[in-house]
Amino acid sequence: MYLKKNNPHASSASEHRLLDYPINASLILRKKHSIKRALLGNEDLISKNIAILGGSTTSEVRNILELFLLNIGIRPEFYESEYNRYYEDAVFENKKLREFKPDIIYIHTTNKNITSYPIISDSMAEVDLIFQHEVEKYRNIWSSLTNYHCAIIQNNFEFLQHRVLGNLDGYDHRGALNYIHRLNTHFADEARNRANLYLNDINYLAAALGLAHWFDKHLWYSCKYAVSFEAIPHLAKNLSAIIGGLFGKSKKCMILDLDYTCWGGSIGDIGLNGIIIGKETAEAEAYTEFQRYVKSLKERGIMLAVCSKNEQNYAKQGFTHPDSVLMNDDFVAFEANWDPKHINVLKIGAELNVGLDSFVFIDDNPAERQIVSENLSEVSVPDVGVDVIHFIDHIDRNYYFETVSISNDDIKRADFYKKNAERLNSSLQFVDYANYLQSLLMVADIQPFSSIYIDRITQLINKTNQFNLTTKRYTLADIELIVQSSAYIALYGRLEDRYGDNGLVSVIIGKIQGHECHIELWLMSCRVIKRTMEQAMFDALVSRCQAMGIEAIIGYYYKTDKNTMVAELYKDLGFDRVSSNNMDTVWCLQVNRYTNKNYHIKEKK
Repeated sequence: MYLKKNNPHASSASEHRLLDYPINASLILRKKHSIKRALLGNEDLISKNIAILGGSTTSEVRNILELFLLNIGIRPEFYESEYNRYYEDAVFENKKLREFKPDIIYIHTTNKNITSYPIISDSMAEVDLIFQHEVEKYRNIWSSLTNYHCAIIQNNFEFLQHRVLGNLDGYDHRGALNYIHRLNTHFADEARNRANLYLNDINYLAAALGLAHWFDKHLWYSCKYAVSFEAIPHLAKNLSAIIGGLFGKSKKCMILDLDYTCWGGSIGDIGLNGIIIGKETAEAEAYTEFQRYVKSLKERGIMLAVCSKNEQNYAKQGFTHPDSVLMNDDFVAFEANWDPKHINVLKIGAELNVGLDSFVFIDDNPAERQIVSENLSEVSVPDVGVDVIHFIDHIDRNYYFETVSISNDDIKRADFYKKNAERLNSSLQFVDYANYLQSLLMVADIQPFSSIYIDRITQLINKTNQFNLTTKRYTLADIELIVQSSAYIALYGRLEDRYGDNGLVSVIIGKIQGHECHIELWLMSCRVIKRTMEQAMFDALVSRCQAMGIEAIIGYYYKTDKNTMVAELYKDLGFDRVSSNNMDTVWCLQVNRYTNKNYHIKEKK
């Protein structure tokens, strides 16, 4: 049920590993054609149109970006502006770009594209005027590109390799570094306030790689590449992570080994007091720092699980150590036994009801990593090595948990899944499942899309795969257009019960065509499956269709490896199948024939 055919991991493990941290830029550039061939063997790719508007030469950026996108399951088609024509392509009417219909527009500018810098004789007022002219240029670009109704990814600026004013350059108003810092701060403010604008933080990338490695003077003067060949794979990986975040390719859960991963030593052999954690030694500090990093991921919404070859009682004792940062309550699933680890990972997937491609598996033992990787190709298994000092780098620089927004539902995700465990325990007390559903005292809030929830709606759309009838993906800009359009019925659903709030868990988008409503998208979070929320959502859709004089609802099911659970949903709701193409089907329901199906959920009015 969880295994996936033709996964890029399975197509060529060695080629795939070349794109993992630590990046060997020269090897990637040398083997780019063979890497591409291997990754194109994946049949489960989604196609996206990506426009690159460059302030410098971008052909190799495009080539390497394609590899990293294929690696995360995205097949890109590219539009590439002519050299340094990014402003003209963005601001003026561009028939070719409009016909291209971009899903993403990437503006590849660097400090080489800053129009002018302050000079030593400039007053503060003159520096401010230069600054305003520069930011106005980019405001014009971003505002013009909103007409394409797609996500815009903008580089910020990397620091220069030299400082005319020395250390003063960073804080004097005439300093070039101070000026770049002001521009980057302004770009960050704009990205927070513009729904379709995202920043590619090349300032961080250049600092992490080193300015001397980021920029190659010979390459700039000979070919006008503003980024060195060594830096291009790092740029492309970071950029692909943002694009992956926009289209739901990020991971949801980290599965951790315990001994020599979360602490030093084997707790079953040396006992609780013998494990290495805390601040007494360098090794203890390293494990403590790793636990802090993991805890921070949990606090921003990443689920944590344990998969350890250990006795359950010893395993759980480890998190009662007075110096442990992580506690047992931080984990949504805990498998500690002597079964093969890939079997326990499958158990965790079944318990949480999430796909294996949501998991990152961290284990210091190379044999265990290999077992999980070979048996469960969808699980991401970084080669973290055996030294805890390097674990964070492998997780952080592989961008597994890249996100373009953080919602309240994200932060509460671990609690949602813990409450699900309580619901499961409660269900065991009932012989009749209907009586169990009634005991939950469920209340749904089903409403038209609201600007308050646009981020969460977009995120849910791009991350949900199992209960998803068409798996169509939308950007934030797409959802904003739908909110403003009278041609759509767009509903979200929140669900509460006696155990707490499940958050926003379901979305339906129906397009009105004459007297018909065509369901372009219908999905639901896996954490509320089998609680009849789909019936409550559809009752609400029918009610709105009746109020609008809609006579028929047309439903579409497009089969994927993961959504077979909803193949018969329309049939169960009383639709007639009107056509089929292989496993894809089209269904029709006459609205006046429908009777409500929801009996267990009360809808808020």
